[in-house]
Amino acid sequence: MNLTTVLSGKTFAFSSVREVLAKANEEKSGDLLAGIAAQSDLERVAAKVVLSRLTVRDLRENPVVLYEDDDVTRLNQDSLDATVYREIASWTIAELREYILGYGSGEQELLRLGRGLTAETVAGVCKLMSNLDLVYAANKLRVTATCNTTIGRRGTLATRLQPNHATDDLEGITASLFEGLSYGSGDALIGLNPSGDTVSRLTEVLKRFDEIKHRFEIPTQICVLGHITTQIEAVRNGAPTDMIFQSIAGSQKGNTAFGFTTDTVREALALLREKGTAKGENVLYFETGQGSELSSDAHYGADQVTMEARCYAFAREFKPFMVNTVVGFIGPEYLYDSKQVIRAGLEDHFMGKLSGIPMGCDCCYTNHMLADQNDIENLSLLLAGAGVNYILGVPAGDDIMLNYQTNAYHDAAAIREILNLHPIREYEQWLEKMGIMENGRLTNRAGDPTIFAGKR
Repeated sequence: MNLTTVLSGKTFAFSSVREVLAKANEEKSGDLLAGIAAQSDLERVAAKVVLSRLTVRDLRENPVVLYEDDDVTRLNQDSLDATVYREIASWTIAELREYILGYGSGEQELLRLGRGLTAETVAGVCKLMSNLDLVYAANKLRVTATCNTTIGRRGTLATRLQPNHATDDLEGITASLFEGLSYGSGDALIGLNPSGDTVSRLTEVLKRFDEIKHRFEIPTQICVLGHITTQIEAVRNGAPTDMIFQSIAGSQKGNTAFGFTTDTVREALALLREKGTAKGENVLYFETGQGSELSSDAHYGADQVTMEARCYAFAREFKPFMVNTVVGFIGPEYLYDSKQVIRAGLEDHFMGKLSGIPMGCDCCYTNHMLADQNDIENLSLLLAGAGVNYILGVPAGDDIMLNYQTNAYHDAAAIREILNLHPIREYEQWLEKMGIMENGRLTNRAGDPTIFAGKR
């Protein structure tokens, strides 16, 4: 395994695969602050050259967190499809990139290929791609999942309706929910981030969501995004929920910092099989985001793209209904500006899809970043072109509880119309029945929440 190269008359020697991966990454403020990023564009290119010559076997045999120390590594390594891996183990990362982007590689073959790739390999090939490569490659892939409805089919763009409220006031939440429904948002999920993480708070919101879902016969899913342990307790006490949520990290140490273990996820999954309200088998919801492992000192000297890929390796073992990267939520300490946020969103979506994950994106930013709503709309349109499963929607793009900016309820409708995309089919039929959509477009009734309020 050769970790050296000569570029412009200068010899670059890297000490490990971990260092090659970190320095081959596109510039990210988190990697710079962690002291692991390339110190110059020339060093970055040198690392990419070295990475391109490494093999799939090299990256598998050199995980950034040791097998003995980390259950994410163990899950990833132990679950690989041995037949697929043997077929491609000698491929260089450059050859893997060419195959993924080539005309001969179709959707099913790429999904099969992904089962033989470790997270480090998925991250490695991502680092050799341009933004357009990431869009093109991801658009080849569709990963579907079924909870009450099926997400991820080609030709669809779904949305998570996020009716957050600063104090979890039920009437305020309901007003926001009705507004979102009136714009055609919510086919992926009606999902609230609670301001208070208690069993009683989660239960009352879930009961309200369940009541509205059944009264209006809405073909969707409901979830309240409390901590996984709080949700488990709420479901045990009879709260109706289709899915259980948790933010995840790319290392066992990172997940411990989030307050859960792999066994906690298994417990949640078993509980939903017994007491959940979903019809289908995919009943978990995970969120990720570049930089979370750095923020909890759980990255083991690895870069944030590689740690993000490890999140998807962890997630796929539990067959979730939805996964999304909250791409700009942590802030400029990890993604400094719009260029880095857009790049990260495209990286995460591609890596999730190649890992076999039903992938969405919260195209978001915080007010202390060098980004604005135009940048997020750019990312949303790029991801929709790449075949993203879903994006989020909040009133006017401004979440008053989490204090960050993301897509507005009506953004998905505009993107659907531009790219000839549709909501999840059952949901589109429901929108047509409600008079909100006709022939794939919103009607003049869209945006009027009194469609629902008058029927309470």
